[in-house]
Amino acid sequence: MAATIEGQDRVLAAAQQIVKSLNTSTNVDTEDMLMILSNFDNRLSKLSNMMTTTTSSSSTPTSARSAAAAAAVAETDHSSTDLVFEEAAKLVFEWDSPPNADPDSTSEYLNAVDEIIKKTEDLNVLSSDMDRAEAALQHAMAHLEEEFRHVLIGNTVPFDAGRLHESSFIRRCSISSSAVAIPDFETGTLSEDQEDVSSARYNHVKGKSLGAVDFSLDLVYNDAIIDLREIANRMIKSGYEKECCQVYSSVRREVLDECLAILGIEKLSIEEVHRIDWQSLDEKMKKWIYAVKVLVRILLSAEKSLCDQVFGDSELIKEVCFMETAKGCVMQLLNFGEAVAIGRRSSEKLFRILDMYDALADVLSDIELLFCDEDGELVCGESKGVLDGLGEAAIGTFVEFENAVEREISKKPTQGGEIHPLTRYVMNYVKLLVDYSDTLNGLLEKLESCMEHDSSATDNGDNLELENVAPLARRLMLLIKSLEGNLEGKSRMYEDCGMPYIFLMNNVHYIVQKVKDSELQKLLGDQWVRKRRGQIRQHATSYLRASWSKVLSCLKDEGLSGSSSNASKVALKERFKNFNACFEEIYRIQTGWKVPDPQLREELRISISEKVLPAYRSFLGRFGGHLESGRNAGKYIKYHLEDLEGYLLDLFEGTPLVLHHMRRKGT
Repeated sequence: MAATIEGQDRVLAAAQQIVKSLNTSTNVDTEDMLMILSNFDNRLSKLSNMMTTTTSSSSTPTSARSAAAAAAVAETDHSSTDLVFEEAAKLVFEWDSPPNADPDSTSEYLNAVDEIIKKTEDLNVLSSDMDRAEAALQHAMAHLEEEFRHVLIGNTVPFDAGRLHESSFIRRCSISSSAVAIPDFETGTLSEDQEDVSSARYNHVKGKSLGAVDFSLDLVYNDAIIDLREIANRMIKSGYEKECCQVYSSVRREVLDECLAILGIEKLSIEEVHRIDWQSLDEKMKKWIYAVKVLVRILLSAEKSLCDQVFGDSELIKEVCFMETAKGCVMQLLNFGEAVAIGRRSSEKLFRILDMYDALADVLSDIELLFCDEDGELVCGESKGVLDGLGEAAIGTFVEFENAVEREISKKPTQGGEIHPLTRYVMNYVKLLVDYSDTLNGLLEKLESCMEHDSSATDNGDNLELENVAPLARRLMLLIKSLEGNLEGKSRMYEDCGMPYIFLMNNVHYIVQKVKDSELQKLLGDQWVRKRRGQIRQHATSYLRASWSKVLSCLKDEGLSGSSSNASKVALKERFKNFNACFEEIYRIQTGWKVPDPQLREELRISISEKVLPAYRSFLGRFGGHLESGRNAGKYIKYHLEDLEGYLLDLFEGTPLVLHHMRRKGT
């Protein structure tokens, strides 16, 4: 009631001011003015009657009418504002946007919301009007919230994985490999199909070699972004930023979850990951590596841009929205990485773990830029923690591999002194490790700072060899030395005295060739290679001594009673007979031995020929004549020089042959 009286007093004061103006005007029809003003409000009609009465009794009728007009104008200004609000409130309460509302109606609705917001910000509004304004605002925000959700969902661009696969970015970060055959170190057995990992091919791209991203991705159609921004601005201005962020984040989170599913990423607990068989886990690890790069470099980069476009006017809100949108999918990937890092360590996992480490290390700086606010420290911290865990897992797996090589105790010797499956496996494994030199050197430096090498494991020459080399080169030298020690033990399983040296020669030669044919030579150095070549020559010499000494002893003069002319025919027959028997035994056995490398096989045959053929030629020339003139000479002198030379070509082919007493004629 008091407020009503006060309002009337203000109206009368305004009317008096207008009256003064009208008193000085001769061009305005006061009666007409009062009629116009009275049409705005019934209260002005009453005021008009009052002013007419006042005019008839006043000595200055124009002044009285002017006062009434002023009061009418003041009340009219207030009423016109109320009218705009009422129309806006009516539109808000009654308007129901169709799925495809035309821009004009949407604009009209947003203008109405603006009027309601303006009303709630007016400090002079009566409490009853404010209640109505706030009710209208609450209704408007509820509608805008649903409209925001509708626009965001309806205008989401479908994730085109096919286009992504065709992009140069994905081709540069893709990884392909065939299955890696793994020896069963725990049981100490290797099968033929497990001996070679050279079939594995890792098209690995690591570190900063990916360069700038040349692939852009639209998450929401451009036309809709304007509408989203308009809605977001009004919700934020009205204090409904929390509701706006919740809608935005929930919708975009679902979209990112779908994208990860398309990329082949599943939500798995740590326990579930640990129960997966290796072949399936390997596939999941490959998909993880791919997804990490796509998520961080493409999807989250696009999400960040979308947040900037929709919430660009509020730095805090766009950071919060991005954080709530992106955190879940990043943590999902990190959880898988953690599960792999703490899982059972086995040699077959090493390369894939290193790929995961490199992939995460590659995008870590991007993650730190994306999650740069205080709330993002959690994601950055988790990322660094998982990266460290993968690094420790890689080194731990490498150490397990070193130990497994040293402990491998397969008892079955390779047939014919062939290359041992362990040698093939280790050297192909080591050859692949070179692709990760930078990563492994960095990780090994950390490890070596915490522990010292066992100097007792090497002699002085090896200590010199290990000086001034990179950590990985040092570990590989020790690993190969461990392999060589294991092979030495396996060589003692052969019964024939010459076979161990063929076995060692084959295996060391294979090691040297693998080093020469790869980047390992740069890593290990020329001196290391020269030392192993010396070992090959030493093994060849030892073989000749072990296998052919007895044959050569049959061709010596000792025990033949002086000169060749006085040599006893009985003794000569015995010598030739012993020579034939020894040679035929070697032929029968060593044609079944295998020297796989053609050049090494030829060099070994030449070495044998240089020892045996001159000795046989000389012996045959000195003593052959004593038997050739007698009966059954062919029984003792079975082989001419060219026969022996031909028979030596059959050695080390891996097919045991029986030498028949006949000259070879190309058959």
